[in-house]
Amino acid sequence: MYQLTAVTKRYRRGKETIDALAGVDLTIEDGGRLVIQGPTGGGKSTLLQMLGALDRPTAGQVVLDGLDLATVSEARLTRVRAENIGFVFQSFNLIPTLTARENVETALVPLGLKARERRERAAEALESVGLAERMGHVPGEMSGGQQQRVAIARALVKRPKVLLADEPTGNLDESMRDEVMELLEGLWKEHGLTFVMVTHDSALAKRAPRVATIRRGKVTVTENP
Repeated sequence: MYQLTAVTKRYRRGKETIDALAGVDLTIEDGGRLVIQGPTGGGKSTLLQMLGALDRPTAGQVVLDGLDLATVSEARLTRVRAENIGFVFQSFNLIPTLTARENVETALVPLGLKARERRERAAEALESVGLAERMGHVPGEMSGGQQQRVAIARALVKRPKVLLADEPTGNLDESMRDEVMELLEGLWKEHGLTFVMVTHDSALAKRAPRVATIRRGKVTVTENP
């Protein structure tokens, strides 16, 4: 479970001080699903970075399963990211010279697994997203939707507790958007993930049970019917 208490993130922009997050209180239950929405520059990505242990708050607590991500060592944060949190990004972030299987395997390298186990788990993850026949293809040989499926497989291959997605359908057309979203929703249910997604797409936000709207660093949470 995530428990955020009075989380503030402050940046300096020249002589101006910007509060990207301004005293955010938020609870996300284990296995919960939350969409984050708001205007550009409102703090969406900053909040996701806090949840993903990619950045620390200026003040406040970001507690995941009893561990305060704001105060633990960098080494511990790296381990938390490697073991417990999967990331999916709008731009896929695949290595163009690696095959689908090799791209997925990269997520397992920090875990110290042997090469054979990495290959087997990568193949299993790609099969789970419908890409068993594309394991040997490089990103340039795949469609945008297929590349995002590889990215999803890479996020899930380490069997995380949390899946964080930043505009995962932003580079896809409407039909592919729905296909990828249905895949993510199915995996969330199947694996009991805690699933948090940033999106500008109101149609996708309506599919989630909870929506956190962030404006000027302040968060309001609503429940969808």
